[in-house]
Amino acid sequence: MTTGDIAKLLGAPIDGRDDLRIERVDSFDSADAGAITFIRSEKFAHRWGECSAAAALIARGVKTVGHDPATRAIIEVDDADVALTKVLTALSPDEPARAPGIHPSAVIGPGAKIDAGAFIGPFCSIGAGASVGKGSVLISHVSLGDHVSIGNNTTLHPQVTIYARCRVGHSVILHAGVSIGADGFGYRPDPGQGLVKLPHKGIVEIHDQVEIGAGSCVDRARFGATVIGVGTKIDNLVQIGHNCRVGKFTVICGCTGIAGSVTIGDGVQIGGNCGIGDNLTIGNGAKIAGNAALMHDVPDGQSFAGYPAMPGRDYMRMLWAMKKAAGLR
Repeated sequence: MTTGDIAKLLGAPIDGRDDLRIERVDSFDSADAGAITFIRSEKFAHRWGECSAAAALIARGVKTVGHDPATRAIIEVDDADVALTKVLTALSPDEPARAPGIHPSAVIGPGAKIDAGAFIGPFCSIGAGASVGKGSVLISHVSLGDHVSIGNNTTLHPQVTIYARCRVGHSVILHAGVSIGADGFGYRPDPGQGLVKLPHKGIVEIHDQVEIGAGSCVDRARFGATVIGVGTKIDNLVQIGHNCRVGKFTVICGCTGIAGSVTIGDGVQIGGNCGIGDNLTIGNGAKIAGNAALMHDVPDGQSFAGYPAMPGRDYMRMLWAMKKAAGLR
């Protein structure tokens, strides 16, 4: 695309040349003459003269230093992140759609129902009575247990494992190595037997438009269902314990561990590397800062931080008092 093409795509004004050829998007410090970068703050705008990119998407109101419109281009946009997404999509189109069909190496159990519009890749295993909906893609080495159901237009990346009877909705993305429906971590001490394993006979329900990152695990319920709500996004290496219920459009960042029977509301934001104790309730719109250790319920709309976690304002006051007591600025 040319810089003029990009400006037209975004419906945005351009300051500089409209004929520069753009092959890719790159970071501010790595971009070269074939790339477009983005600028959201004055920190990078003041360094524009040092950047080698042919062009930049710049947030409205941010002023660059050292711009030469005779050699380069700046495209002014309302939101640099949104504009960047549009440009990335245009420059890097999606992978070609896989033609529907079942690879000869796949193993299909008796009574399984595979829609004619689905793609089942190499070395996939589909259990008895399982179902895969129209447009869904199992890329390779995917394992579905007996009576698992997969909705329409869902993508399962290599090494995804879904245990028996669990249900996955429409337009879901499960990245490599995701485990859905393993037993919850439940044991009881017994003088004669050491630790006795508690049975987990429930399921996992993944609702529509959920995305779960590589290596994450969602455990099956002891009874009933562990539930992940519509549109929720879960990062890599997240553990969600048995009988948890996660609401709609919630975000859970990487390396977070959530113990059993936690209820998480809609629109919650949970930072990376958090630890959340069992049987807690996190209200709608709450925010949990990264590295927090949560041991108490969080009301709707509240922000918690710290180790142990507490209301964000209390945590900042405590940090200030500690710094003051230590003579730190």
